[in-house]
Amino acid sequence: MAIAALGLDIGRKRIGVAGCDGLGLFTTALTTINRTTIEADLEAIAKLIEARQIKILVVGLPYQMDGTLGKQAKATQKFARKLSRHFELPIEYVDERLTSVEAETQLKAKKKYDRNNKGLVDQLAAKIILQQWLDSRAENS
Repeated sequence: MAIAALGLDIGRKRIGVAGCDGLGLFTTALTTINRTTIEADLEAIAKLIEARQIKILVVGLPYQMDGTLGKQAKATQKFARKLSRHFELPIEYVDERLTSVEAETQLKAKKKYDRNNKGLVDQLAAKIILQQWLDSRAENS
């Protein structure tokens, strides 16, 4: 069963955002939110949630390579809990280790990589995170 989900690659400076089609088959890189204040972050995410009628937030969790939660992962969880409470939406986490590397590799293969455009990498990383979540749901159904 498809569900309207928003994929988020949450960083200190930017949030990469991706969405999926109504059937839950395809993901699309949507935008990058340049983080300024919590209020501005929430407002930008609120617009996407409303426009896309989102029912769940899928958040990339940056585990350390040894599988433990480091400082950034804990900060990501804290922000994700704020989002969950604020929007009254459930959150599911996806291991996002190496998604940015994969995103850069894909962009380089398409000759669209620009090291000065980190936002594009963040969007594509969010797309990869959301696709991993969709794939795991399909495998488990």
